[in-house]
Amino acid sequence: MTSPQDFVQEFAARGLIHDSTDRAALTARATQSSLGIYVGFDPTADSLHIGHLLGQITLRRLQLLGHRPITLAGGATGMVGDPSGRSEERNLLDAETLQNNVQNIKKQLERILDFEKGPTQATLVDNADWTRKISMLDFLRDVGKHITVNQMLAKDSVKSRIADANGLSFTEFSYMLLQANDFRHLAEHNNCEMQMGGSDQWGNITAGIDLIRKRLSKSAFGLTWPLVTRADGTKFGKTADGAIWLDASRTSPYQFRQYFIQIADTDIEKMLMQFSLRPLEVVKEIVAEQVLRPDTRIAQRSLARELTALVHGDAAAEAAEDAAAVLFGANPTSASLATLQLIASEVPVTQMGVAALGDAIGVLVQTNLAASNTEARRFISQKSVRANGEQVDEQTNLSRIPLLHGRWLLLRKGKTSYHLVDIAGY
Repeated sequence: MTSPQDFVQEFAARGLIHDSTDRAALTARATQSSLGIYVGFDPTADSLHIGHLLGQITLRRLQLLGHRPITLAGGATGMVGDPSGRSEERNLLDAETLQNNVQNIKKQLERILDFEKGPTQATLVDNADWTRKISMLDFLRDVGKHITVNQMLAKDSVKSRIADANGLSFTEFSYMLLQANDFRHLAEHNNCEMQMGGSDQWGNITAGIDLIRKRLSKSAFGLTWPLVTRADGTKFGKTADGAIWLDASRTSPYQFRQYFIQIADTDIEKMLMQFSLRPLEVVKEIVAEQVLRPDTRIAQRSLARELTALVHGDAAAEAAEDAAAVLFGANPTSASLATLQLIASEVPVTQMGVAALGDAIGVLVQTNLAASNTEARRFISQKSVRANGEQVDEQTNLSRIPLLHGRWLLLRKGKTSYHLVDIAGY
């Protein structure tokens, strides 16, 4: 059994505290016995993205320190939509879509947290299970009575939306009441004493603390972490192509890894501190080595490997790492089957028979690596074409080059243009 440890000092050292209730009281409580702590995830899509990842990792960190994580999938609040951090109202989802989203999100949460029986066993709950049973009159009497409109209007996200020309619907305005009641329910039925979230959740969290005090005559704690942004002010997890998802069918393990590999040196220390589950001493050693040898990008590589393994598993992390090595020039002949399958999802693929490989010029044109026979001949004469790592010249018969795993021929033009020829089925 892991003895409960003080996490307040650990969080402060990692830059993970934006707002919190009384830190001294929280430290005293955290070292007495295991704390039940919850973080909510609204199922607005069928996958979480890396903007949600810090919440999951924070719960995992708490679990390793001897505390009990409670993950809430917002089947009810997801139907309303939190106005925090938004300039316009969310599209409302139907019940069937929300239920599907909840199930997918539960699977993703189970990869990171330990749900095995024990004193720190993680729990998954869906607030639809208790919210759908409450009548409107009961909700107004038991929840709405205890939270003032003044308190709700003081929230920054509400202020900004009311001032906007489009305004704020009553549906979203009621979100704070629903989340406060979630905290109350978990305090009453799941021995939950603390809620955490991003800094934009502070108003919702304190509303829940007040409701618990008034309805249950109990004290409760709250803590928020800073919203994660890059040094240039852009939001973490957003790219020109959209969000980086935790579902491999939406964002491949390779693309997931590459996002962290490309983090700027100005951001990587903060990212390592907040996202890595490694001890602080180890993180500091990695950062120090990065400063001495910035060209190695050891800090980015370390975080990318750790998080890809955490989200997608060790095998996928290794395949993503190997695929990156191949696509940045390494010899592909030793690549594993999993690596080639991952590469096949990242580069263009053309199926053709072995006989067609006898015409290297035709293969380059057919795969669109060359626009014409003339251009193909020029590329070959310039020694800018390789096939499964071998230099291609005018005399090369591609059909004589051993296929990767008996199936693939990986063509490379220049340093960054790749095409995979798939012989399977011919």
